[in-house]
Amino acid sequence: MDFTPDPDHEAIREGVRRACADFDDDYWRRCDTDHEFPWDFYRAMAEGGWIGIAIPEAYGGGGRGITEASIVVEEVAASGAAMNGASAIHLSIFGMGPVIKHGSEELRARVLPRVASGELHVAFGVTEPDAGTDTSRISTRATLAADGSHYLVRGRKVWTTKAPYCDKVLLLVRTTPRAEVAKPTDGMTLLLADLQRPEVTITPIPKAGRNAVVSCEVAYDDLPVDVADRVGEEGDGFRYLLDGLNPERILIAAEALGTGRAALRRAVAYAGERIVFDRPIGQNQGIAFPLARAHMDLRAAELTIRDAAWRYDEGLACGEAANTAKYLAAEAGYFAADQAVQTLGGMGYASEYHVERYWREARLMRLAPVSQEMVQAYVATHVLGLPRSY
Repeated sequence: MDFTPDPDHEAIREGVRRACADFDDDYWRRCDTDHEFPWDFYRAMAEGGWIGIAIPEAYGGGGRGITEASIVVEEVAASGAAMNGASAIHLSIFGMGPVIKHGSEELRARVLPRVASGELHVAFGVTEPDAGTDTSRISTRATLAADGSHYLVRGRKVWTTKAPYCDKVLLLVRTTPRAEVAKPTDGMTLLLADLQRPEVTITPIPKAGRNAVVSCEVAYDDLPVDVADRVGEEGDGFRYLLDGLNPERILIAAEALGTGRAALRRAVAYAGERIVFDRPIGQNQGIAFPLARAHMDLRAAELTIRDAAWRYDEGLACGEAANTAKYLAAEAGYFAADQAVQTLGGMGYASEYHVERYWREARLMRLAPVSQEMVQAYVATHVLGLPRSY
């Protein structure tokens, strides 16, 4: 293994830091408090070419891998943007994976350049209120019209991020009932559907954090979707979806890492400056040791992220690595944010010091896009070979 810093990666870090420099913690606090999408930040990232970094050059993107994409979102989060900033762009980065790999040439040419430029926002519609983690039980149904030209979609999705701002949604639907397929994950299809239509009802979900980027319940009432907007073959949608799940876990891990870095930076600065009993509180081992542990946990998580991203980019099996990275980074990021609040004491609970926002957003990453418990179930079954628990 060669751990020599990669000049290209260092250039990416510096470029993203420069782009983020105009958007300080106060900007992100305002966006979060006002529930306002960070449009100025989004446009700056689009102009810099960062949103399309993982889209092939043939379609106007940067042609880079998940390794480089993970560096982008890590630095965005570490700038103080945390999940609000990273979530504003990460769906455009990883969400197009199934389209890139399995979409028709006509679909790729029509959609990908607009995503890469930042012009076209795409949401991700998978989770349903009655299915949750068990994706095989989704009930949103797409029925093919008699003339075979389009589908009609009916059903509900939850936790659809950015739905009010997106023109398209990558939608997982059932085209064959679960009872009629050999495997529960068969019979599902991916559609790149229009979102801003009268057949679609979008309802924001009030939530504890990441309020600059809205999450929604979306109801589809006979939404027409052209067959030309189907990704790959009918019935293979779940298999295509998997091409986006490992990159998603890797990018979320990188965002957790960046959020932990931001929290730790503020905690260390406060511990060095805050004087109590005639000395800085950081001189006390009760303060210093947990911060040292937070640093070490984040470093360890960083190595798992680099490993998982490298494996994905090399075309190697990376399910274990991606899930491990997501688990360890979510734990490390949350511990760092929680310890930052503890270090600042009462001020840690005050919005003006920002660490309470990091804490709220870091907590989310232990739940999404897959819970820590489901990661452990995956490792227990697929890595250790233990009997499946569900």
